[in-house]
Amino acid sequence: MANSAQAKKRARQAAELRLHNMAQRSAYRTAVKKVRKAIDAGDKTAAQAALNENMSVMDRLADKRIVHKNKASRHKSRLSDAIKAMA
Repeated sequence: MANSAQAKKRARQAAELRLHNMAQRSAYRTAVKKVRKAIDAGDKTAAQAALNENMSVMDRLADKRIVHKNKASRHKSRLSDAIKAMA
C-alpha cells in the first residue's frame, strides 16, 4: 500500500482512470456488437450504416490507446468483410 502522499494520490488517480477506461472499453464492445447484430439481421444497408456509425468509436478509442490500434483495425476489417459477404 502507498505510504507517501504522492503515492496515495497516484493510487487514487490510477483507480479513477481504470474505471474510466473500463467504461470506454465497454462502449467499444457495444459498438462492435451493434454492427454484428445488424449483420445477423441480414439487412446489408443497415449493417453498413451501423459500421459507418460505430467506426468512429473504434478509431477514437484506438487513438487514445484504450484498445490497441491493431485490434480496432482487425475488428473493422472483419466486420467489413462480413458485410461484403452478405451480397
